[in-house]
Amino acid sequence: MTPDLMEEGAKRREKILTKVESGKTESGGREAGFSRLATPGEVDLTHGRILYLEDVSVSFDGFKAINKLNLDIAPGELRCIIGPNGAGKTTMMDIITGKTRPDEGTVFFGSTIDLLRYKEAEIAQLGIGRKFQKPTVFEHLSVFENLELALKTDKGVKRSMLFKLDSAQGDRLADILHTIHLADSVSRLAGTLSHGQKQWLEIGMLLMQDPKLLLLDEPVAGMTDEETARTAELFLSLKGKHSLMVVEHDMSFIRTISDIVTVLCDGSVLAQGTLDQVQSDERVIEVYLGR
Repeated sequence: MTPDLMEEGAKRREKILTKVESGKTESGGREAGFSRLATPGEVDLTHGRILYLEDVSVSFDGFKAINKLNLDIAPGELRCIIGPNGAGKTTMMDIITGKTRPDEGTVFFGSTIDLLRYKEAEIAQLGIGRKFQKPTVFEHLSVFENLELALKTDKGVKRSMLFKLDSAQGDRLADILHTIHLADSVSRLAGTLSHGQKQWLEIGMLLMQDPKLLLLDEPVAGMTDEETARTAELFLSLKGKHSLMVVEHDMSFIRTISDIVTVLCDGSVLAQGTLDQVQSDERVIEVYLGR
């Protein structure tokens, strides 16, 4: 190695050590980014958190939709997010998935993946799946075909035409069909399913991507009581295997599935705790629940 290369390497090493000592690292001061090598496709959970949002803010035409938001979620956790309309719930999910870029703050997936460096499609590939309120399925295709299309495979034209499920993929698809309560509807056209069943199918399509974190926006809106109860069963079965962030207004549903509830208001966290704790919080009663 030439002297000039050695000198350049020493400068880079000194720069990194300075960042670590000052806490101004690309992982927000979290040592994991330097104490262990990041493996491609692996989410570093060294510090027991799969998602970090730190001092995140974003404004639209002078309106601060997100205001110094701090939030973190543990691996396998099922976190419920509630709050009044305009609280910033959808904008928060937009930021996590790369649809909206914040004006300031940091957003990390695990300890080492800076989500602000990635585009929407890349974030989905990293292992973050998002479901919007309105179900989006291919209505002219069967339940089976919808799930098959959602597999993580090469989507090139030639590869798609020649694609055949292998045994492992077939087993996974069958397992997900049972998980989403559609094993008896495998050959039905998606367009003939009920609203609740379409919601389950879309969740199944996300699961086919093997996400580590699922963001679910008002998943039981418009469902019957029976569909809502089965959706609660579904989410509880996913808890521990995946991390889930559920934005919802149905309090009875939240009571069934939640451990920790975060209340957003004016773009930041107003309260956090069990449902009973946040429901008894005077600030939450004032701005969201009413008396």
